Amino acid sequence: MTLVLKLDRVLANARFAVAAAALAAWLLLQPVPVAANDTPPTPPQDKPATEQAAAPGTADEDLDGDEAGDEDDSDLEPGDLDEQWGIEVTSIRLTANDHMIDFRYRVLDAAKAKELFVRQNKPALIHQNTGKVLVVPETAKIGPLRNSDTPKEGKIYWMFFGNAGYLVKAGDQVTVVIGEFRVENLTVE
Repeated sequence: MTLVLKLDRVLANARFAVAAAALAAWLLLQPVPVAANDTPPTPPQDKPATEQAAAPGTADEDLDGDEAGDEDDSDLEPGDLDEQWGIEVTSIRLTANDHMIDFRYRVLDAAKAKELFVRQNKPALIHQNTGKVLVVPETAKIGPLRNSDTPKEGKIYWMFFGNAGYLVKAGDQVTVVIGEFRVENLTVE
């Protein structure tokens, strides 16, 4: 290969790297919308172990004494997600040099998990210490950085949340909200 062709290849790779860096910088500089009515969620109160364990034969009642699956059970623990939403959280961690938060979950029941894949449901990540809301960045060519295909059982899906200003740090507690879906007290890795 001649020197000119080698130089052209090097320049093409450099242009691609500059374009990728420009896209990443653009994503990071996007303002983080915060709704005026967002308030920090109240941390759950610890209950004695006797209240947490359900008595035998009371499977149709949950911890707050009413019927399971009702509308006010928004503070689901990650282990309860499979029953109500048909998913299991596999990870939530910082990525892209801490500029983004990578949320991954496995679909266990595609019918129950449908709500998480509706394109009109805009995902939000709430930083529990500050109440700030982080959103999924949307690019002109790629669109939102999330999966919205038809869910398939056993498959792991992902979405990225922007982390402008390095607000969320490893060890912080966050809440993920997608439509009616809500899971609190996730610890960022």
